[in-house]
Amino acid sequence: ATVDIHLDRIARARRRGADLVVFPELSLTGYMLQDMADEVALTPTAADPFFRRLLAASRGIDLVVSFVERGEKQNLFISAAYLSAGAVIHLHRKVYLPTYGLFQDGRFFDRGRSFRAFDTRFGRMGILICEDFWHVSAPYSLWLDGADLPMLNSASPGRGLNGAGRLETARRIETMTQAYAGLFTVFVAQANRVGFEDGLCYWGGSAVLAPDGQALAQGPDFEQALVVAEIDPDRLRRARLALPLLRDERPELLQARLARLLGEPPS
Repeated sequence: ATVDIHLDRIARARRRGADLVVFPELSLTGYMLQDMADEVALTPTAADPFFRRLLAASRGIDLVVSFVERGEKQNLFISAAYLSAGAVIHLHRKVYLPTYGLFQDGRFFDRGRSFRAFDTRFGRMGILICEDFWHVSAPYSLWLDGADLPMLNSASPGRGLNGAGRLETARRIETMTQAYAGLFTVFVAQANRVGFEDGLCYWGGSAVLAPDGQALAQGPDFEQALVVAEIDPDRLRRARLALPLLRDERPELLQARLARLLGEPPS
């Protein structure tokens, strides 16, 4: 059923002229799986009957889909794959697994081991999954690796209200996406789940940010939506001419400091 929903949304996006569709975290399988995770796990190859249909759809439009991945050792990962021209171009496994409060990722899933940018027909991109984005080292690593468009797949449940009556989780994620886009002079595409599952409310609010932190498109809260934005590469060039942070960054200073911190005995 979820594959059918994906194919429907892909068809709608193609009619809108989209070249790339980004779906939320665990869009194919659902999030609150716990012991059911093994039952819905997929392998991102044409041998998987569900994935085969998505690979076929990617011959007309690039896709980012997220799912429970079954690893070679029967271990499970929260993963997202970039599909293009009938092939898996890149696979990202969620590195930071929240296991606090209502989150149980670390109990049921193995963690990924890296953040890596990758080339597509539209330029160099990167993928982060939910909690990855809350650790500044993740988008920073993609930035240094040349990603001009980091994509955030999330299943963010609504928690807390601020003084303006807005969900606190929505406010914080919007603040982070704006900050990362502006500080790293990159486009950011954030796709968040919307709806209810096992009593949790996912607030939606998907967005695309420009390299100056301005919103190019903003989806509604609490409603399903196809959020469409146009990525202009020239805007990236202009932003980096005005603010050449990537050109002037000195990662070797951080490397030396990290080497010292990691080499020091614990206090």
